[in-house]
Amino acid sequence: MKSTFYLLILLLTVSSCQTRNKALSKKRDYSFITDSLHIEQQLEKYKLPGFSLVVFENYKIIYSNQVGVKSMNSKEKLDENTAFSTASISKPITALLCHILEEKGLINLDDPIDKYLKRWHLPKSKFTENNSPTWKHFFNHTSGTNQGGFADYYEGDTIPTIKQSLLGQIPRYDKEIEFLFTPGTSFEYSGGGYVIIQMALEDTLNKSIAELAQEYIFAPLGLKNTTMIQPNEKGFLTNVALVHDKDAKVIKTGLPITPQVGPSGMWSTPSDLAKLSIEIQNALRNKNNKVISHSIAKKVTAVTALKDAVAGWGYGWQKSFGYNNYDWFSCNGSNTGVGGSVFATMVDGNGFVFLANGEKPNRIPVMTQTQRKILTVMDWNKEKPSEEIQEIPASVKEKLIGTYDDFLYGQGMKTKIVEKNNRLYVESELLEHFKGKNDQELVYLKNGSFKLVDYPNLLKFDFSNGKVNSVTLTRDKLETKVLIINKGK
Repeated sequence: MKSTFYLLILLLTVSSCQTRNKALSKKRDYSFITDSLHIEQQLEKYKLPGFSLVVFENYKIIYSNQVGVKSMNSKEKLDENTAFSTASISKPITALLCHILEEKGLINLDDPIDKYLKRWHLPKSKFTENNSPTWKHFFNHTSGTNQGGFADYYEGDTIPTIKQSLLGQIPRYDKEIEFLFTPGTSFEYSGGGYVIIQMALEDTLNKSIAELAQEYIFAPLGLKNTTMIQPNEKGFLTNVALVHDKDAKVIKTGLPITPQVGPSGMWSTPSDLAKLSIEIQNALRNKNNKVISHSIAKKVTAVTALKDAVAGWGYGWQKSFGYNNYDWFSCNGSNTGVGGSVFATMVDGNGFVFLANGEKPNRIPVMTQTQRKILTVMDWNKEKPSEEIQEIPASVKEKLIGTYDDFLYGQGMKTKIVEKNNRLYVESELLEHFKGKNDQELVYLKNGSFKLVDYPNLLKFDFSNGKVNSVTLTRDKLETKVLIINKGK
């Protein structure tokens, strides 16, 4: 009996050790990210003052690294709570805020936005006589409005109101914002459109957009280092990274003031933006989401603009890329002396965020290198869908091979279709920039469409007149036809 008792204790001990060992073995060592990125050397090489990075996997933050300083004047080091001006990363947060307010019954996003405006009204235009734009047209840049971006201001400058901004009484613009096409028929990136959203929110709810974002997003999610309050206002953050020019010198006070808060006035950290992204990812799977509903997450990340829309756009989020067989929602921000990006998968809870306080020549090489490395070393490879593939007929190959204007993203860059080892590959400067490789295979599906590795849209080529004349890009229920200009072999 005693021996049986000891045997039982031994078995329990072994079992406990095995369970503990399994748990320990599951705890992954992420030092390989640091080893592969060489961020310190990158900052030195490109004279970038500071860089902050967070990586998340399986719906959890698994890596955080801050290198460099908040200011080249003080040499105070960045930490995980140091906030940066996020520039256009503000836009999807503004769109998200509007959807939350609609769900609470405070606004209706299918209404014409002009009925919510009090301080100013949309200018009269032949494009809107019979088609007044709704809130949603402004979220995905299909409203037809111009005013792409804005100049920064600093303490001591005269800060314009958002009404003056819309009237064009600001640097970069000398006339009132206007419509360039009928809402919903094309795409034009418009920061001014998000200023209109900001004004509609504030006029309707009698609170600043900063107060609304704090009340409905930042506070409920516990984002303590995120704000839409500006540096000249009470309550602005104290732990912040200053903006720098290409010579790594602080620009004026280092604290840009942005009256156009809706499009570009948010300050945040990679950690907070990662938490926000994970909340959206959890909401998409309808599990562990606390603030954002499943319905809202689906709405804000869905592709709602494809025509002329850089391969795909949602409500504030860009949907142009398909790394490693995943569908991603992403956003880039770029203001003078600061910028960064958010990348998050639609499933599985993976992604990364980085922010840097330097000018474009200083930060873009570091950001590009980081993006490529993370996409490679993290090995996030989603299982490919079981699509029926067929061999490309020789006659079709012959028609496709050549050099063309950019038919994938519409950015005017040269795009090639080449043959290697009896297979077709697309070479594009943009694909190379984002993934670091320039040999994306073009696969022929049995339904007659083509699928390009790391590109989210299906392609269907028109071969009339014995050559390729156009391609129809398809995504979800949207499609758009792009003319193909052949520049030779």
